[in-house]
Parts: sequence; C-alpha cells; structure tokens
Amino acid sequence: MLRRSTPRFALLAAMLCGAALPARAETLQEALAAAYRDNPTLTAARAGQRATDESVNLEKANGLPDLGLTSTYSRYARTRPLNPLAPGSDLATTLQLSVPVYSGGRVRNGVAGAERRVEAGQFDLRAVELSVFSQVVAAYMDVIRGQSVVQLSQNNVQVLEVNLQATNNRFQVGDLTRTDVAQSESRLALAKGDLRTAEATLIEARERYIQLVGHAPVDLQEPPPLPDLPASADAAVEVALASNPDLASARKAREASRYDVRAARGLRLPTLSGFASGNHDTDLATTQGVSGATDGTSVIVGATLSIPLYQGGGPGAQVRQSQAREQQAMELETATERDVIAQTRSLYSSWQASNEVIASSRVAVDASALSLRGVRAENSVGTRTILDILNAEQENFSARVQLVTAQRNAYVAAFSLLAAMGQVSPADLGIAQGDVYDPETNYHRVRGKWFDWDDDPAPAPVASRTVDSVTQNATVEGDVNP
Repeated sequence: MLRRSTPRFALLAAMLCGAALPARAETLQEALAAAYRDNPTLTAARAGQRATDESVNLEKANGLPDLGLTSTYSRYARTRPLNPLAPGSDLATTLQLSVPVYSGGRVRNGVAGAERRVEAGQFDLRAVELSVFSQVVAAYMDVIRGQSVVQLSQNNVQVLEVNLQATNNRFQVGDLTRTDVAQSESRLALAKGDLRTAEATLIEARERYIQLVGHAPVDLQEPPPLPDLPASADAAVEVALASNPDLASARKAREASRYDVRAARGLRLPTLSGFASGNHDTDLATTQGVSGATDGTSVIVGATLSIPLYQGGGPGAQVRQSQAREQQAMELETATERDVIAQTRSLYSSWQASNEVIASSRVAVDASALSLRGVRAENSVGTRTILDILNAEQENFSARVQLVTAQRNAYVAAFSLLAAMGQVSPADLGIAQGDVYDPETNYHRVRGKWFDWDDDPAPAPVASRTVDSVTQNATVEGDVNP
C-alpha cells in the first residue's frame, strides 16, 4: 500500500515553494519549472503531438465533400468557306462536387485509429515530461554531490599538505624516516589527482544542468523529502501498471492497430458517392456565324457505385500487413509491460539499497572520525606510524564521499521510482497552473477545423539556446558537512 497525502505531493510543493532562501538561491522546483518551460526535448515533443492531433482531421477529410473548379482555355484554327484557317477560342469551365456516401468503413475506422494514436501520443508526451523531470533531478543532485566531493577533496588535500609539512619537520629533526615522508608525498599526490577528477566531474554536472534547464546552477538548495513513496516493490509495480504512461501509450497503439485491420478490410467492399457537375462552355464570341459554334451550359447530378471484383491481391496483402502490425503492437505492449515491471522493481531496490548505504555511511563517518582522532593521539606517543594516520584519513575521506554519493543516489532513485509509477505531474511539483501545457487544449482546438486555408501562425523557436552561456568551472564556495 502507498502512504497517500492529500493532495498528492502537497508536502513537496509546500516545501519547495515556502522555504525562506538566500537571494539568488535556486530550488529544485524552480529548476523543474524552468526545464518544463524551456527544455527543447520537451517543447519538440509538444510540437510533435500537435502534428499527431491533425491526423484525425486528415482521416475525416476522406469522408467530407470535395469541391473543385476547372477552367480550360483553348485557341484553335477553325475551317470555314473562303477562309480555311479562321482562328477561334474556347473557354470551358466545370464545377465538380463529390460527396462520399459509403467507403466500406475505411473512413470511420481510420478516424477511430487516428483518435487512439492521438491518445497514445498524449501518453508519450507525458512520458517525455517524466523523463525530463528525472534527468533534471539527477543533474540537480549531481551538481550538489559534485560540489560536496570537491569540497571534501579540497579539505583532504589541505590536511595532507599539513601532514606532509609536519612529517618533513619531524624528518629534519630525525624523529621520522625518509619512508614516512615518501608515504605522505604519495598520499598527497593521489589526493590532488582525486581533486582534479572531482572538479572535472563537477564541471560536467554543471554543463549537463545547463543543457537540461537552460541556465547555470546558482546556489542549489538541498531538495526536500519525497512523499508518497511505496511501502514495497509489489505496491510500486501495482501502481506503475495502472499509471505508467509508456504502458498506457502501448495499449492505445495496440487499439489503433485493430482499427487499421478493419480499415484495410474495407478495401474489398463497395464504395458509393454522389456527385454534381456544372459545365459552361463559350467560344468568347470568336466564331460568330460559324455553323455549330455555340455557347452552352449543362448540369449533371448522379451517383457512382464501385464494386471491386479483383484488385491483384492488394487488399488481402494490406489486411495481412495490418494484422501483422497488430501482432507487433501486442508484443510491444507486452515488452513495455516487462520493462515497466523490471524498471520499477530495480528502482525500488536501488532506493532501498541507497538508504541502507546512507545509514551505514553515517556510522562509518562517525567511526572513522573518532578513529582518526585516536590514531593521531596514539602517534603522538609513538604507538602509531605516519602510515596509520594516512590510512585513517583516507578512510574518513572515503566514508564522507560515499555518504554524499549515497544521498544523491537515494534521492534520484526515489524520484525516478515515482516517475515510473506515473505519480509525478507538473501540478504535483508546484508548477503554476497557467504554465502547465495541456495537450487536450490543442486537440480540441483543431478537431473541428475544416477550412482549407485555416493555418496556424508561422512556427518560432520556444526553447532558448545556450551558446552564450558561460563555460563552467569547479569553483565551490562555503563548507561541506555531510
């Protein structure tokens, strides 16, 4: 069972929006809101869904009247007595109206299939939103972790520099050997290498943040606890099977493929259409007095019934092709279901494991700090060597790095778990209602459009470019206390 809050994620939204923060500080909610407005992957997916919305109108157009005007002008030479090449002109104008009456169910099933694909696309868009949210959370936490590791590495280098200086001083007075100095130099060199690696990782995390959010991270605040986390893997899977957008999209795609089979079968059925045609023909007064030269107008109204008898096996091939694609959609739905189950269980396991690592790392941090103090005290009375101190310092450093890494992993796994369960939405994260993109709005806007000249405004980029963003560095301000 899930521990529910009312409304869901209200605690998260309140903590994200209500905390008093320093000037220019950035919260997770602000980062997610910025990415929601400005991430090009998300804005492109929205444009793609608007294109999918039009597929319903395209299918409907096959069942609507077709009206056309054709006008043909001809210039010719006409044979007449005493003037065998008298020129003449002719203008023929035809207005043709065709109204489909019955098309073997192809239009009806085509529209139904297109509607299912629109619904599938809406679920796909939600899946893209969740993916972008998860990536932003991971980038956000990567920056926080990177800053902490850089600070820990800087502190480690400073401590080892002091140790090396003290070791050199004691070596000068004959209290230690050259081996002790070499051991201190080796550990300091390794620590400086670790610092360079940590700085490079932090720069990479900051650049990744810019890529996703659209601006550089500024004084990122610690994220709040995540509510509504599942009590067991089975509970998480149960919710995911009901709410995961990828799985819902796969179901809609399977339903659409079933209508494709019905539409293909309609190719073997009769079609009936009505038509009306008006024709006006004039010689533009260029053949006056010539026998047989007249102006005329005619109107024809009728119906056309077409009964296919043999089409070279094409309809059968299209039916079989549609059936194979329906089978493919069924298998893809099963594959997606398997993926969702595996992903949800894996994320739950990762979240639980990271929580256990956090608990053990905190114990390790406290124990290694106490051990380091004891080793230093024992070294001062000659019962511990310099190597013992170096080892104790390394253990304390490693425990602190493991703690901040586990904290990052636990939060990212927990958020990704909620995303896999379909339990994250823009409104849940405190994004203003006016900023929430609803794909249903555009679908209903264009659904009833039938005018040939009803265009939308010329498209323009929505997401901002980052070409002018400042190249990131590994500068970190403040102290870290994991």
